[in-house]
Amino acid sequence: MSEATPNKRGGQRPGAGRKSGTGPFGEPTQPIRVPLSLLPSVKALLSRSGKQPGGLAILPFTVHPTKLSLPMFSGKVAAGFPSPADDYVEKSLDLNELLVQKPAATFFVRAEGESMLGAGIHPNDILVVDRSIEPVPGKIVICALNGELTVKRLERDGDHWKLKAENPAYADIVIHAELEMVILGVVTNVIHAV
Repeated sequence: MSEATPNKRGGQRPGAGRKSGTGPFGEPTQPIRVPLSLLPSVKALLSRSGKQPGGLAILPFTVHPTKLSLPMFSGKVAAGFPSPADDYVEKSLDLNELLVQKPAATFFVRAEGESMLGAGIHPNDILVVDRSIEPVPGKIVICALNGELTVKRLERDGDHWKLKAENPAYADIVIHAELEMVILGVVTNVIHAV
């Protein structure tokens, strides 16, 4: 019987490949299969993950959010004299139920800059973004524009699409063939500190 010769192609080889933890994320990575249609979105998300310079920072999200129900009072809060509110507890409210309709399609980003002040989006606000909502004219969208994340209102002006700023100090961006643009999702809510 002849001895089997080892295959010299493919497989793991000692000392080959990038050393663990030396990539751009500084930690071990794992290869995954991504549909080609989603590849630009995934690359844009990863390229901006955890970074703030240039516009937005992707915040970690989870597919299985923790449920936290807090009391919600019925009626409105008067801006005048205070009144006892304990008698008016309507139900418990979980902010995940209020803000996240589709957990698997939802992520959060932190806004930077003042181009969307007119839409109530201030620097450091957290935006709730749903990837499952169709980006139609009038919606506020998060998009990767030539590799940079931005938040703007999507508008149609005749035959042209544009990303509209909600601050007159900032110019609108007319979308043309030379721009590389991927819409990552539609903003559904803004979490704004007071």
